[in-house]
Amino acid sequence: MSTFACSRTESTHHRLYEFAKAALIKIFVSPYATVCDLYCGGGADADKWDEAQIGHYIGVDVLSSGISEAREIFESQRKTYTADFYELDPSMENLESHLQEKENLADIVCCLQHLQLCFETEERARRLLHNVSSLLKPGGYFFGITPDSSTIWAKYQKNVEAYHNKSTSMKPNIVPNCIRSESYMITFEVEEEKFPFFGKKYQLKFASDMSTETHCLVHFPSLIRLAREAGLEYVEIQNLTEFYDDNRAQFAGMLLNSGPNLVDPRGRLLPRSYDVLGLYTTFIFQKPDPDTVPPIVTPSLQDGSYNHDEVLTQAPKSDAKRGHGEWQGTSRRDDEKNGHAETSHGLGKITEQKGILGPGPADLRFSEAF
Repeated sequence: MSTFACSRTESTHHRLYEFAKAALIKIFVSPYATVCDLYCGGGADADKWDEAQIGHYIGVDVLSSGISEAREIFESQRKTYTADFYELDPSMENLESHLQEKENLADIVCCLQHLQLCFETEERARRLLHNVSSLLKPGGYFFGITPDSSTIWAKYQKNVEAYHNKSTSMKPNIVPNCIRSESYMITFEVEEEKFPFFGKKYQLKFASDMSTETHCLVHFPSLIRLAREAGLEYVEIQNLTEFYDDNRAQFAGMLLNSGPNLVDPRGRLLPRSYDVLGLYTTFIFQKPDPDTVPPIVTPSLQDGSYNHDEVLTQAPKSDAKRGHGEWQGTSRRDDEKNGHAETSHGLGKITEQKGILGPGPADLRFSEAF
């Protein structure tokens, strides 16, 4: 019986986020796996790892309070898996020097929150990905959830465009740097025309929360480029609304059981759920295993010589319906056979391929790279 459950009084945002984490774990984590959980927080996902029947857990967090809480939960609940906990910042420190015996040990490395904080600088993002690669076994997966920069940036650009297109004789009623919906408010610090690769900060506040979260936009082409430098191949970046629709048959029951006002009786997302879930995306990478069939090949991103417009487009995404075992083994040869061979000229045009900034809602997808 699934342990995924949320209080019916919890916010829509919290229930949907917990669902997304549980769904990804079900897809990718096999019994007896060794899992490294980056920015693990206070052990809120301990039951999910228990249900996945993992063999060993490595919790890493920058806050001593988070590590203490996670360790306390593990010790008090007598989990079936063994565990180690480390107070480290994986985007600032070299994990190999602290976890020498754990090198190439993890079947899974996940970052279910806070990847976006690493995009304050390129150095932090590079350090995180090198740490991930050093921890993963060949063939292992790095996955997680992060705000969908495509959806957020598109909404922001719509606001700016609407604001500047207003007649000067009319009193503006739109704040260009602020995105509002029934469920949340996003505020950018400064107005910009271009998508900065690193350090573009914004504040996110949900209607049900008192606190405001500060994030950085994740520039996905840069994420893919830095991941490849670290030895990780791109598999997929997919908005959570599409992730849910592709896997609805498997996961609709989880949302139906987690409280009212998330999905209709047929399991389709209600408008508010669609709006909130659409703020986030999955990201999935794999460390190649030379002894098995080659994984999906990451598109080449020219470092330093590519132009800004080109890198805002994306490689073809994978089929999210595939389970953990089926993720392995999609090779370039298979793509060529099916007429989907990638070129060596970057990522192609956005009209031909899905947007790498996460497709987001259909009405907000970029028709052309900007």
